[in-house]
Amino acid sequence: MTEINLKKLCFELIQTFFDAGKKSLELRKLGLKKEIKSDNTPVTNGDIEVNKLLTKKIEILTPEIPIVSEESSLNKSKSNLTNFWLIDPIDGTFDYINNKDEFTLNASLVINKIPELGIIYAPAKERLFYSYGNKNSYEINNNNTLRLTCEKKTKKNEIKAVSYSSDLKQIIKNFHNQFGVTEFVKMKSSLKFCVIASGEFDLYVAEPRASEWDIAAGHAILKNAGGIISDFENNEIFYGKKNFINPSLILKRSNNL
Repeated sequence: MTEINLKKLCFELIQTFFDAGKKSLELRKLGLKKEIKSDNTPVTNGDIEVNKLLTKKIEILTPEIPIVSEESSLNKSKSNLTNFWLIDPIDGTFDYINNKDEFTLNASLVINKIPELGIIYAPAKERLFYSYGNKNSYEINNNNTLRLTCEKKTKKNEIKAVSYSSDLKQIIKNFHNQFGVTEFVKMKSSLKFCVIASGEFDLYVAEPRASEWDIAAGHAILKNAGGIISDFENNEIFYGKKNFINPSLILKRSNNL
């Protein structure tokens, strides 16, 4: 798949993300219907409706490419997938349910086990991030399109991190000390990748948790903006692993924080 194909795919999906994000907010305003899944995590009718909108459009655009979504059993039992879509209709469901604004809609096209196209939309923040290849990561905000380059926006003597929890485990503290973190902020959704790509934050470190659909779109956006993604042993991260389980993660704006 060539870069121009990825660009075309990306732009054909963006309006669907705006529509799905609007739908997610409308359903929340009406009052969400919530259930608890077998893994003890919540799912709402908003997750399901967004999943339907995104998968329907993607199936039309690329009917030959398998889709793996958090909210569908389809293709999850397959192994050795190389080219496939990963969708997380709503990442940060707790925030979504509790009327907070950091939840995101996510889709990524993985090619040769590496995310190359990614779209993340935070509808409550009216921020949409997308990428379709090297040096082609962007944000749409207030009808303006900004290129994402991981250029530092924090002060020179500050290193700001995002963290999944406000109560850091010792291993995360150790990495924060290693990288000289001066401040960290709790942020639960894939927005973490985007605010590092935009240069608003410098670092994110996480133990193995969640699944590939939680991180694939952000991986594409950050990688193509010039950021660095690895596991704790500095290994490159590949996708399509058994059960789609994540390894440890280190996201860096650059090697020079």
